[in-house]
Amino acid sequence: MIRRSTRAEAAPAKGSTFRENVESLAWAVVLMLIVRVFLLQAFRIPSESMRDTLLVGDFLFVTKLDYGAKLPFTHIRLPGLRAPRRGDIIVFQWPPDPSQDFIKRCIATAGETVEIRHRQVSVNDRPLVEPYTRHTAAMEEPVGMSPRDNLEGVTVPPGHLFMMGDNRENSADSRYWGYVPMDLVKGRALFIYFSTASQHWWDMPFFVRWDRLFRIIR
Repeated sequence: MIRRSTRAEAAPAKGSTFRENVESLAWAVVLMLIVRVFLLQAFRIPSESMRDTLLVGDFLFVTKLDYGAKLPFTHIRLPGLRAPRRGDIIVFQWPPDPSQDFIKRCIATAGETVEIRHRQVSVNDRPLVEPYTRHTAAMEEPVGMSPRDNLEGVTVPPGHLFMMGDNRENSADSRYWGYVPMDLVKGRALFIYFSTASQHWWDMPFFVRWDRLFRIIR
C-alpha cells in the first residue's frame, strides 16, 4: 500500500534541495576563484597605450602559468613554465600605485641595457626590429627634454623588467616611472575573447569587432 507523504515528511526534502543548491554554488565560486588566482584572469583594455596591438574595448585572458601564480596576500610566486621574455605582453600592477593594473610589452629583462636614440630602441647595443610600434607624433622631442624619444642607456636590475607601450607617444611606461618588479607581474596576455567599440554595457553587442574575437596576442 502507498502511503501519502505528509508536510512534515516533505519539508526535509525541500531543505535538502536548498542545501545542495547552496553547496553547488559555493563549489562553483571556489572553482572560479582557483582559476582566477592560479590559471586565467580576465582583463579589459581601458587606454590606447598598446594600440594597434590592443584596442580600447578589447577583453582578454591573461595566463598565470607562464611565470607562475602568486599566492594571495603573500610575495610567494609558484614555479612557472618560463621566465618573461623580450616581446611578451604582460599585465602587472603599476609600481607607483599597485592598485592599478597596466599592460605593456617587455622590452628588456634583468641585466640587459636599454637605450633609445631618435625613437630607435636598442637592447645590449643591438637595435630592435619592432613592427608592432605606432608613432603618432610628427616631431621628435629634443634630446634632454624627456625620455620619450631619447633615453640614455639604463641597465635593468635583478628581478625587474623594462616595459613599453606599442603606441610610443601615448604610453606611460618604464621610460617615465622606471622598472617593473617581478613581484608585481600578474601574467602574460594570451588571447582576446571579446572586443567592442562601445564603452557602454547596454549597447556593446551592437558594436562587436568580430574580426578580433579569439585573436592570439603577440
